[in-house]
Amino acid sequence: MSLAGKTILMSGGSRGIGLAIALRAAADGANIAMLAKTDTPHPRLEGTVHTAAEAIRAAGGQALPIVGDVRDDSQVTEAVMKTQGEFGGIDIVINNASVIDLSRSLDLAAKKYDLMQDVNVRGTFMLSRAAVPVLRESANPHILSLSPPLNLSPKWLGAHTGYTLAKYGMTIATLGLAAEFADAGIAANTLWPRTTIATAAVQNLLGGDRVMAASRTADIYADAAYSVITKPAASYTGQTLIVEDVLEADGVTDFSKYAAVPGTPDDRLFPDIFLD
Repeated sequence: MSLAGKTILMSGGSRGIGLAIALRAAADGANIAMLAKTDTPHPRLEGTVHTAAEAIRAAGGQALPIVGDVRDDSQVTEAVMKTQGEFGGIDIVINNASVIDLSRSLDLAAKKYDLMQDVNVRGTFMLSRAAVPVLRESANPHILSLSPPLNLSPKWLGAHTGYTLAKYGMTIATLGLAAEFADAGIAANTLWPRTTIATAAVQNLLGGDRVMAASRTADIYADAAYSVITKPAASYTGQTLIVEDVLEADGVTDFSKYAAVPGTPDDRLFPDIFLD
């Protein structure tokens, strides 16, 4: 199945994994609307919603950059309406926007805790919910959230409780939507990588150059996301998927091309959090 002519509404996506997913879809000729906050260049982060839109068009897709905040209900509703008005519908919602803070509980600022819950959990629920009436009209509707499986090991529950709550909340919201709207044929799944991905978050928050060099590129996430959102929605839903498992099920056995540093063996890559 191709994404040609299909419409994606994504939260975030100015850079990193979200942009990689958008560019993979654009190669098919997909329409991509992005609800993102980065309107002007950030001093420490590359890319804006406008540069992302330019890259999408250059890759072969149509782009609709929407400057807005997934925490604002009116802006979420407006994004859904703008996307439907521009492209005639919505086929896929990708919950990419996420805030990360790995502080221990006693060190985590209340404002940062609230921000993580608002963007990650509430944003995922509200954007997905707002799009459901439009998704119902799609021939193959998907919701995809970039969040991990629910690993209740004390190792992960206690590692960074505030962030764990926020990411697991994304997953619970998505699985709930999968169950609630199964009869409508709307798929809802989550996707998470086995290794760290070479993004600004890894560079700035998870270990700097050392971990970046032991990561995979965002292309592996993009290829797995593409695989998920092109599958039949009615039968491929309610799953907490792992990037590498998705690709292996498609017959991919060699992941060497995804190494951020070419030639890095798989056993030298840095494992992502939440997976044992």
